Amino acid sequence: MKDANIQITIAVTDETQKDTLIAQLANIGFDAFEEMPETLNAFIPSEQYNKDILTSVLGDIHFQESEIEKQNWNELWESNFEPVQVEDFVGIRASFHEPIQGVEHEIVITPKMSFGTGHHATTYLVMQAMRNLQWNGKTVFDFGTGTGILAILAEKLGAKEIFAIDNDDWCIENATENIQINQAAFIEVSKGDSAEIKNRFDIILANINKHIILANIPYLDQALEKDGTILLSGLLLEDEADILKACASVGWKHQKTNTRNGWIVCQFQGN
Repeated sequence: MKDANIQITIAVTDETQKDTLIAQLANIGFDAFEEMPETLNAFIPSEQYNKDILTSVLGDIHFQESEIEKQNWNELWESNFEPVQVEDFVGIRASFHEPIQGVEHEIVITPKMSFGTGHHATTYLVMQAMRNLQWNGKTVFDFGTGTGILAILAEKLGAKEIFAIDNDDWCIENATENIQINQAAFIEVSKGDSAEIKNRFDIILANINKHIILANIPYLDQALEKDGTILLSGLLLEDEADILKACASVGWKHQKTNTRNGWIVCQFQGN
């Protein structure tokens, strides 16, 4: 089917196991997830789907697969999408929801098939960490932007220039739409497969997964201004040791790690 996605469904109720499965599936190209009480649904563009790789990752875990149109998934996602609130800092909602009261910043998104609606622990963690940084006049690199939600928040916090990239056309389309909805004026979105870029930035955000982060740390280091700040997420608690070792190898100073439901965000200062 042209412009389709493969949906796999796994029977699972344990939240920790769901989080582990999400991390494993994200590493092999699955880019959207729907957590139900007794199942986990995961989605991948049909042209990227490799059943042999999936089977090797899941082992003995049984799954069902089906092919769906992207537009059908969007309608389902929108019908199930609920507003998200990160403390009294940020509220994230769709246009069909009422405004969220009592938050410093509100972001309106169209919840399509892109990672980063605020529901997942890693997006929540990064936004929490962003609250404690200085943003006025800063330049920002959002590596793996997904919905564009972190780039949008960076602008709301005062960043003067944000460069956001993703390797997925669907994410680029969705991020561009969300940037327009929120009337963000200082965000440039581009398609890219790695963090190898020419410019340098004061703050780098990378909420992706361990495999991609480790592969791109040398490029992220090159893109970081002296004494700049890095937030890394999309990581499980057990990933921390490998991340700390890799970041130490380029001279980054580990400042803190915060956790939520088995996931982490690591904050570093560059050299």
